[in-house]
Amino acid sequence: MNQAEWQVRVDLAACYRLCALNGWDDTIYTHVSAAVPDEPGHFLINEFGLRFDEIRASNLVKIDLDGKVVGRVPSKVNVTGFAIHGAVHAARTDAHCVMHLHDTPTIAVGIQEQGLLPLSQHALRFYGEIGYHQYEGLALSKQEQGRMLEALGERHVLMLRNHGTIVRGRSVAEAYVLMETLNRACRIQIQAQAGGGKLVMPNAELCEQTHRDLLGDGTPEGALEWPALLRKLDDIDAGYRT
Repeated sequence: MNQAEWQVRVDLAACYRLCALNGWDDTIYTHVSAAVPDEPGHFLINEFGLRFDEIRASNLVKIDLDGKVVGRVPSKVNVTGFAIHGAVHAARTDAHCVMHLHDTPTIAVGIQEQGLLPLSQHALRFYGEIGYHQYEGLALSKQEQGRMLEALGERHVLMLRNHGTIVRGRSVAEAYVLMETLNRACRIQIQAQAGGGKLVMPNAELCEQTHRDLLGDGTPEGALEWPALLRKLDDIDAGYRT
């Protein structure tokens, strides 16, 4: 494989390891996928049955848009699980990385009718920019895929009510940093609500301005944070790079 693919493999493996460190994994379920550079229609994903903390660059599996393994290496892939990712990858050519997690804080906030509230600066990063998709059961039909993609639209984040969260990024780094920010915003909201007092929120004008300021010039997020996160992993276990 070329160097570009290997670098994406390293970044994706790092993303899985970071998710495990944060407690975002769901045993062997949920996935993070990434597009293979210069190979349209090909993606990298975890082998089904491995824990997130077991993922390394070399054991990621290359698949096509239908979830079929590319190449002769026998690997087990959760095709049903990839259906969500495949739909987003197919609809958004800029979705180089798609994260679908079942982390507790985002599920808890997605269950709330009002969703994520502008209670913190972390939440304001997503002000007016989160889609919501109603729960329709385990099976993801073509019809539901259409409704899901409509709810996602141009946004980076989609909350799947009673289920989990989808975050898309123009890079693995961007997807991860957005998910980390979202998770923190949800934790802040839940803890604030648990206090039982009246919640104080900025006015709409200030929310909109802060959101624009946080977006900056619109370049992919995570460029500064990612090297620091990789150093954190390297200090713990650099095995994800192999």
